Amino acid sequence: MRVIETERLVLRPWRESDAESLYEYAKDERVGPIAGWQPHKSLEDSLRAIREVLSQDGCLAVTIKGDGRAVGSIAIFQHSDTNPQKGTEIGYWLGVPFWGRGYIPEAVKAIMKYCFEERGETILWCGHYEGNEKSCRVIKKCGFTYAYTDICEVSQMNETRREYLYSITREDWEKL
Repeated sequence: MRVIETERLVLRPWRESDAESLYEYAKDERVGPIAGWQPHKSLEDSLRAIREVLSQDGCLAVTIKGDGRAVGSIAIFQHSDTNPQKGTEIGYWLGVPFWGRGYIPEAVKAIMKYCFEERGETILWCGHYEGNEKSCRVIKKCGFTYAYTDICEVSQMNETRREYLYSITREDWEKL
């Protein structure tokens, strides 16, 4: 996936040199669990996450222009196999010091544009687990509408959760 720039952000591939920055934000218990993953316990956890998960095609580091440090992540991936309406889903997280600044809505909107205009997607999905109201607000702010609720296994947390899923079609996105 290519580098994507917005007014304030650069969305770029993860690098092993991002491990220290990733650890700084991913060790915070307010970040991972609401997104379905355990807080990182060591720099090695973060390096392993970069090598095994974040370096996959479709996953980008969220960086602030002029700084270059990875402060979050945004990714596109195949929507759940349990949904009859296939498509691409957007997922994201952001380090706590950067919450409330509009960075994730800005990143999501840039990814939506990329998916609809360059990849030719006809529908995009986004979801959040029960209790993650910040993510719910981002999703609605970006124009997604509620589609359905799913009960899913969150293997990294060893639990079952309620997930609320939202979608937006290319036609609805063009009207925004």
